[in-house]
Amino acid sequence: MNRLIPYGHQCIDEDDIQAVVDVLRSDWITTGPAVEAFERRVAEFVGAEYGVAVSSGTAALHTAVFATGLKPGDEVIVPAMTFAATANAVVFQGATPIFCDVDAETLLIAPDLVEAKVSARTKAIIAVDYAGQPCDYDALREIADKNKLILIADACHSLGASYRGRKVGTLADLTVFSFHPVKHITTGEGGMVVTDELQYQRRMVMFRNHGITTDYRQRAEKGSWFYEMVDLGYNYRITDFQCALGMSQLKKLPGWIKRRKEIASRYDKAFKNLGLVEPLVVTSNVSHVYHLYIVKLQNIERDKVFNFLREAGVGVNVHYIPVYLHPFYRERFDTNRGMCPVAEAAYEQILSLPVFPAMADEDVDIVISAVREAVS
Repeated sequence: MNRLIPYGHQCIDEDDIQAVVDVLRSDWITTGPAVEAFERRVAEFVGAEYGVAVSSGTAALHTAVFATGLKPGDEVIVPAMTFAATANAVVFQGATPIFCDVDAETLLIAPDLVEAKVSARTKAIIAVDYAGQPCDYDALREIADKNKLILIADACHSLGASYRGRKVGTLADLTVFSFHPVKHITTGEGGMVVTDELQYQRRMVMFRNHGITTDYRQRAEKGSWFYEMVDLGYNYRITDFQCALGMSQLKKLPGWIKRRKEIASRYDKAFKNLGLVEPLVVTSNVSHVYHLYIVKLQNIERDKVFNFLREAGVGVNVHYIPVYLHPFYRERFDTNRGMCPVAEAAYEQILSLPVFPAMADEDVDIVISAVREAVS
C-alpha cells in the first residue's frame, strides 16, 4: 500500500509550538488571559460581539443549545446529513431533534422542508454548513422570525466562509465553530460559540464552568474564595495553551482557506467531464471554504471505489450516515429508513476526498489519477 493521503490533517509549525510553550511557562495554563484573548480574536475575525471558548465542537453545540433555554418537550429542527453531535446536543437537554431532509445538489438543509417541520413545540432551527458551504440563511431567518424560533448555525465546517457578503458568525443568533485537527484551525480539541447577545454569552460562560458564576482567575483577582453554582453546568473549559495554539493558527487562516479553494478548483476541473464523479453544487452567493470536498458517484458502487482508493493510498472518507439511522436514534426516537430520502440516497453515493492546506500539488494529482482509475 502507498503512503496514505488523509482526507484532512492539521498544519502545525514552529510558531504554533512556541506559542504553546510560552503559555506553558506562564502562570496560567487554564482559565487564564489567553482564553479571553482567543475569544476576542475569533469574535473579531467573524464579526461577532462575543465569543465563548470551550473544550470541543460538541461542547460548543451543547453550550449553545443550553443558552437558548431548551428543555424537555421542546423540538429542534436539524438536518439529516450531519455529524451526530448536532442532534446529540439537542438530546443532551432532554429535547427532541426533528430531522429534516436536505437539498440534493448541496446537501444543505432545505428551507422549504424546514417550514413544513415547524410545530407548536419547535424552539429552534440548527443549520449545518455542510462541507464548508453556508446554508441559505436569508430563507432560514425568515422562517425563524415568522415562527419566533432561535436560529443556530452549526458552522463547524465553515470558519471563514461568507453568505451574500456577510461572514459566517453574523448570520444566526448563535454560531458554533470546531477546532478539531481536521478543521480550518485547531486547538487540539476545542470549540467556540459566537453571538451578539450578552444574555447568551453570560449563560454560556457560566455553563462551561459547572454552572458557577465565577472562575478561579476571577476570584483570584478579587482575593475571594466565595462562589455559587446557579445552574447545572459542565466542565467544558478550554486551556490557555490550547487557546495560544488557536491564536497562532488564526493568523494563518486566510492563506489556508485560499489553498483549500485552490485544491477544490483543481478537483472541479478534473472531474467536470468525468461523468461518473459529480462534485456538489456551490451556490453563486457564497464563499465556500472546503472543510470537505464531497463527490457523488453516479451509477457505480461507492464501497468498491472507497476500497480501491484506500488501497491506492488515498484516504477517502464518508460524511455522513444520516443521523437518525444510527442505532441510538432508531431505538430512542423510533426513527427509520425513508424519513429523509434525499439524504439517504446521497449517503450511498458520497465520498470525501483529501483537502487540507499542506497538500502538495503532487498529492492532488495522485488523488485525481486514482479517482479516474477507480471509476474507469
